[in-house]
Amino acid sequence: MDHTEWLVTCRDVAGRRRNLTVFVSQGHVVVVAPPGETAVFAPLEVGRLRAALRDAVVKATVVSAVDSPEP
Repeated sequence: MDHTEWLVTCRDVAGRRRNLTVFVSQGHVVVVAPPGETAVFAPLEVGRLRAALRDAVVKATVVSAVDSPEP
């Protein structure tokens, strides 16, 4: 499965449901937090964030290798 964007559920400090977005842009991993909010994660959500970051790093490494082949 080829993901380009991962959503990780979390809550803000008031307990409202929010999402953290992880994606790859030009070989870099980008994390977008809820605007002006603090993301609060339950243990399971931390596991999902970890998985999203791991998958994004793998994809970023592949994108970097394709964009800058060795001489």
